Amino acid sequence: MSTRERDPSLPLPPGTVREVFGAFLLLGLTSFGGPVAHLGYFREAFVERRRWLTDAAYADVVALCQFLPGPASSQVGMALGLQRAGLPGLIAAWVGFTLPSAVLLVAFAFGVAALGDAAGTGWIAGLKAAAVAVVAHAVIAMARTLAPDARRAGLAAAGAVVVLLAPHPGVQVAVIVAGALAGLALMRGPAAPDAGTLGVHVSRPVAVGALALFAVLLAGLPIAAAVTGNGAVALAETFYRAGSLVFGGGHVVLPLLEADMVPTSLVDRDAFLAGYGAAQAVPGPLFTFAGFLGASTTTGPTGLLGAGIALLAIFLPAALLTVGVLPFWDRLRQAPKARAALAGVNAVVVGILGAALYDPVFTAGITSAATMALAVAVFAAQRVFSLPAWAAVLGAGLVGWVFL
Repeated sequence: MSTRERDPSLPLPPGTVREVFGAFLLLGLTSFGGPVAHLGYFREAFVERRRWLTDAAYADVVALCQFLPGPASSQVGMALGLQRAGLPGLIAAWVGFTLPSAVLLVAFAFGVAALGDAAGTGWIAGLKAAAVAVVAHAVIAMARTLAPDARRAGLAAAGAVVVLLAPHPGVQVAVIVAGALAGLALMRGPAAPDAGTLGVHVSRPVAVGALALFAVLLAGLPIAAAVTGNGAVALAETFYRAGSLVFGGGHVVLPLLEADMVPTSLVDRDAFLAGYGAAQAVPGPLFTFAGFLGASTTTGPTGLLGAGIALLAIFLPAALLTVGVLPFWDRLRQAPKARAALAGVNAVVVGILGAALYDPVFTAGITSAATMALAVAVFAAQRVFSLPAWAAVLGAGLVGWVFL
């Protein structure tokens, strides 16, 4: 009997980058259903089957990545790759999990461009109607979890009102900051119970360096974009900022990116919503929607270069924060103030996503009685029959192609 079999709490010997890449590539090809489903796939693959870590350690990794901004499932994958094979393992986990959906969405962007007027095609109308149902489903689910009481529901409503009346990226950032301050003032709570340690070892100098780089890029990229006027830097700044400020999962990236890219005509609104609908129908992280947008820009870098810049920029904050916070997480997660601030932030992002449900999702996706009927049907299929989002979106695209 092996040492691992005698005591499952003991860590496995270090793995290889190739092993990590192969495991996450398989998940990137098969993980449909959004971030919550991804976390279930990860647990089955790495706790139960491969036994890379224990249930308690996995729960701690998940808790960390829900606390940080960015794509939670991708961050969990990065942390697991880091644990298994160091920093190269983190990169291998991200590439493996992200590559399949990124390739599909970039290919979709080229297809939309080749078709010309996206708004005039029925299957695009179907995807846009499906996006209404998918976002509505996400708003309801997030509200139940993140705004379940009067105080947090009030913060969500206030956030929605502000963003609807002043739809600007800077206003959304201010709402997130205000949510954190309101959480500190209104929702002081007990510390989290001790759940053990992560079992992921990063030296403090490396962690501090990662956090410093995160802050330097967040502050410096807007200045660099303004000073140089370079389209590639401006594109990187847009996606880096979005990846740094998104709390609550992939759906919340929608309003941040829409406010940056559609009013400035970087991406056509119809193409934006069509790409968002298509992102529901592919496996892997929803943040690969950035690849579609980067490939679809009308000015500056476009095509494969734009897609590459957008993908790297939107995922880089998640990687830096994962590396930077790990050594300090055991202490941070016990702090009542940190938990209260996060509760406030989570509440207002429900409001931000609710505002996005109206504009641009509903206003652009519902253009007739037929598209409204299709959106209602997709919503019912998800809520009543638990139809996976990817299947609902593919079905809506097919219905739109045939009937709209």
